[in-house]
Amino acid sequence: MDDTNAPPRLTRLTFHGPLSEDRAARLIRQLTDGVGPTAPATVLDIGCGWGEFMLRLLEAMPGATGVGIDLNEDDLARGCANAEMRGLAERVDFVRESAVDTARGPADIVLCFSASHALSDAQPPEHTTAALHALRRLVKPGGRVLLGEGFWQRPPVPSELSAMWPEASASEFHDLCGLVDVAIAAGFRPAWIESANPDEWDHFESAYQSDVEEWLAVHPDHPLAKETRGRVDRHRSMWLRGYRGVMGLAYLTLVPVK
Repeated sequence: MDDTNAPPRLTRLTFHGPLSEDRAARLIRQLTDGVGPTAPATVLDIGCGWGEFMLRLLEAMPGATGVGIDLNEDDLARGCANAEMRGLAERVDFVRESAVDTARGPADIVLCFSASHALSDAQPPEHTTAALHALRRLVKPGGRVLLGEGFWQRPPVPSELSAMWPEASASEFHDLCGLVDVAIAAGFRPAWIESANPDEWDHFESAYQSDVEEWLAVHPDHPLAKETRGRVDRHRSMWLRGYRGVMGLAYLTLVPVK
């Protein structure tokens, strides 16, 4: 099959999550300001994907180095290509490996965007607790962890749960207060607490599939069209009928307790 006619993948996304340009810039300023007498030197990105936020962070910290770990080869290759284009190839490594019990770190700044599941084999919601304890081990004293983690904005009703992913459960996430409590119990103080807004969510979910939707409109009879239609229709239904306005994503800037 001609790969040039295959469905595209995530080409409209800058970040692999509901993160606006303004929020990303603000988070980077928070991470790079007031962190001690010396600038952060090392960045570790857990479940990095193509590592766009990490690359921007390195651009804001001349001389700093970064390591991103993930299991998706296509995303890692995209990250490597972006680093090369931006003159960062000598300062960053994209590595295909599991984050469970990783020997990487400790680092001055540890990023974990919607990737807590990559740090533990535990089942939700226990995986969040396990991930936070792992992150506490991976960050240097005086460093920062930036955690992007899901939470329930309100308890989901049964009809919403049934429209989400298989075996979705009301116990799968904490609420925001509960999530912050778990971070504190793991040995952190929450220096900053914020969450993705509705516009960020809608932009992310639309960009997540817009390239494929346009491809389907042009290639309705392609050999991969039926499978692709089913996949994107299921995801859209999960979003619009299930977790839209119900599930949130918190961005927690965490400081390890001495």
